[in-house]
Amino acid sequence: MESNVPLLLLVICSLNMVEAQLKLYNMRASKLPTNIFSTTDGYVKVICGSAVLGKTAVRNNDPNPWWEEEFTYFQAQENDVLKLEVYDSDILFDDLLGVCQRQIKVGTYTHDCYLDKGGTLHYTYTLG
Repeated sequence: MESNVPLLLLVICSLNMVEAQLKLYNMRASKLPTNIFSTTDGYVKVICGSAVLGKTAVRNNDPNPWWEEEFTYFQAQENDVLKLEVYDSDILFDDLLGVCQRQIKVGTYTHDCYLDKGGTLHYTYTLG
């Protein structure tokens, strides 16, 4: 009689690796840094695991931008790292204002992330 243990282990392992839909939305920032020459021209680059999902539009001269873009990723897995990089767009090179990283969990969550160079990124994600 053959053992069903290998089949059972395969089923259990596949349950832990189920892919789910990630939806990232409602991104906004507050109090992004300004200087005497200009106000921040902010945008956000979105990464989940090793996949680059894209970036938002640049919001020119706005220390409190709100981005309308929503990002969806169908191959997300619980405990993948969601990474949001906030930049100030400039002519020669873009300045990194800060990075927000967190392991994603099933459900809907709203987070605030304090940026290294000042300001806060606010966002919501759903994994399900």
